[in-house]
Amino acid sequence: MMKIPLTIAAAMATMLAGCAATAPADMAWVPQARAVSTSVPPKLLAVLQEEIARGGPEGAIAVCREQAPALARAASEQTGWTVRRVSLRNRNPKAVPDAWERAALEDFDRRAAAKESAATLERAEVTLENGQPVQRYMRALPTLPLCTQCHGAADKLSPAVAARLKALYPDDRATGYAVGDIRGAMTLRRPVPK
Repeated sequence: MMKIPLTIAAAMATMLAGCAATAPADMAWVPQARAVSTSVPPKLLAVLQEEIARGGPEGAIAVCREQAPALARAASEQTGWTVRRVSLRNRNPKAVPDAWERAALEDFDRRAAAKESAATLERAEVTLENGQPVQRYMRALPTLPLCTQCHGAADKLSPAVAARLKALYPDDRATGYAVGDIRGAMTLRRPVPK
């Protein structure tokens, strides 16, 4: 039986974090972060589907504007993580990534271009901020068919959606996506627990 050096085994476990059920001891927090990151999008999707059924996609824009941050805040309060969404082509001006998030999103785009599934792309790392260790986690948000009604090609949006976006987000950069594209990511952070 071939033995794999511990450093290679740890690196492989980190690379396969999206597929693995467990993480190395120093990354034991990753499954929890993954669970938090995957809990918010389905809740938002359910709210949006309900609103689209009631008033069309143009009505869902305002709901998304209010509910997405509210759901992230609720997840933050319930879990102790700071949870938010970010994008390289943001709609909400508060969704601009910091340097670490930008690097992760750019890496996700490269990996997706190399045919990795956007639904499995994630990054977990402990970084230093002001000399303090911080756990950082990101998970890509792939564009779903429902999303293209408001995030698809600008020339394919309904006039009502285009008008609502212009009114609420005059500096909108979040159109032009196709199903499966990485539209952004859920990002989590917290100080390393003592």
